[in-house]
Amino acid sequence: MTRSYTIRTYGCQMNVHDSERMAGLLEAAGYERSGSEDADVVVFNTCAVRENADNRLYGNLGHLRPVKAERPGMQIAVGGCLAQKDRDAIVRKAPWVDVVFGTHNVHALPVLLERARHNQAAQVEIAESLEVFPSTLPARRESAYAGWVSVSVGCNNTCTFCIVPSLRGKERDRRPGDVLAEVQALAADGVLEVTLLGQNVNSYGVEFGDRGAFAKLLRACGDVDGLERVRFTSPHPRDFTSDVIAAMAETPNVCPQLHMPLQSGSDDVLRRMRRSYRSERFLGILDEVRASLPDAAISTDIIVGFPGETEEDFRATLDVVEKARFAQAFTFQYSPRPGTPAATLPDQVPKAVVQERYERLVALQEEISWQQNRALEGRVVEVLVSTGEGRKDGATRRMSGRARDGRLVHFAPGDLPIRPGDVVEVAVGYGAPHHLVADGPVRSHRRTRAGDVHESGTRPGGAATGLGLPGFGAPPAPPAAATPACGAHA
Repeated sequence: MTRSYTIRTYGCQMNVHDSERMAGLLEAAGYERSGSEDADVVVFNTCAVRENADNRLYGNLGHLRPVKAERPGMQIAVGGCLAQKDRDAIVRKAPWVDVVFGTHNVHALPVLLERARHNQAAQVEIAESLEVFPSTLPARRESAYAGWVSVSVGCNNTCTFCIVPSLRGKERDRRPGDVLAEVQALAADGVLEVTLLGQNVNSYGVEFGDRGAFAKLLRACGDVDGLERVRFTSPHPRDFTSDVIAAMAETPNVCPQLHMPLQSGSDDVLRRMRRSYRSERFLGILDEVRASLPDAAISTDIIVGFPGETEEDFRATLDVVEKARFAQAFTFQYSPRPGTPAATLPDQVPKAVVQERYERLVALQEEISWQQNRALEGRVVEVLVSTGEGRKDGATRRMSGRARDGRLVHFAPGDLPIRPGDVVEVAVGYGAPHHLVADGPVRSHRRTRAGDVHESGTRPGGAATGLGLPGFGAPPAPPAAATPACGAHA
């Protein structure tokens, strides 16, 4: 009898990308996708960046304990960053878990599940370095119209607050030809939008000696037939160069959107964070981006309450936020992560102080976001229609999608047969702090191959691509049966 699976994903886009690969592996092994807790296999793809990640995982595992007790054949697997960090501690705390695997050995999931069934014992396998590049694995894509494409894994930065480098390892870059092969395969399947992923996309190419590789990659994506939108995340201000800005401005399908983490507006805090730029440099990059892309929507990440942050430091952050005029900011209260240098720093800021500062920052950014969105009222925007982004769409009879600059747009489809994956033009009637509303008539509606694919219920598979020497231009044909191992790194 065919066994079913479900995957619960937490954390960043890289985890979403990894979950698509896990799904592809399981389906290649004969499993069928299920959206419910009745699945024979439940996989948790975890995040370890925030303090509550542990509590969330063990709470969910506790919820499944009685379910599994009633269904002896059920299996539970835990992967991702928290698995890489906690390792066999997971099965000590939750002995009903069957499989624990890390960020470096996603490919091992089906084998570990089978081994756990055969041995009737938990299997914990945590690789210390990348064994198989995730992008060489089969994928079960979630979307018919948008796809994640990894350009690198790992990170070479040493930010004192961040646990990612110790869990994802040193940066490893894919060859440009392999990235382009995957982008071309997605576009051939009808995908209209790709997002290039990396912990630090601006350092892409350093491993193979080409510091201009990312700008070249953006321009190369501009030549992919059928590809209408290209996004990327996340760049690092230290490595952000003018050639990338020029590529963004001169490549029509690269979207006028930039997400660049600030973390703090205080130079003293940035120094303690080991963020190798200062606020003046950060604002200078934004000025250069806006000179080339006046309508670019710029978003950021900000941490409030880093150890030693004074009121003066926090006011410096507010000052940079005022000057930067972000379209959106993802704001976080600092939480110490065991194993990071910041966790042992003196002068941890009291929780009440962090909360009060956090609320002031959110209020300021909400006002800025609202001003920016209201300035778009009356403007006609192009929207790639999505599914599941508007929680109230059923009640309001709206559909949702993303404008080219990444803003979320809720619109009224009227009687038009609009599908996720189609492209519409609508006039913005109202700008809210976190979205735009367009309740007037749809100005234009273009049915797309992506809409056809979504309507059919199929999804792009994401053909496996190999690894090899870096190079641009027409990619070579991928090997017939390839999951080559990536070299080890610390």
